[in-house]
Amino acid sequence: MARSTNPTGFDMKTFTDAATSREWRARDPWARSEAWRYTGPFTRWNRMKRAFPGLGIASVAFAGYVLFEALFLNKSHGHDNGHGEGHH
Repeated sequence: MARSTNPTGFDMKTFTDAATSREWRARDPWARSEAWRYTGPFTRWNRMKRAFPGLGIASVAFAGYVLFEALFLNKSHGHDNGHGEGHH
């Protein structure tokens, strides 16, 4: 079956071939100018790592504080000495 021609001259196959992402990337005039955004210090991992600069140190410090409090600080402080069972 022969393809019918569009009276306007528009060919859908030509349009979809021109609009594919692979075709566009091959012909992108700004590709070289945009390449720096995804290399070196601007990679996805480096951007994520630099988003929270003190998170690692703060996490270790907080874990150390919680461990110190659990092991060395007295929890009772003598508040319940001398009171009966039903008090408070």
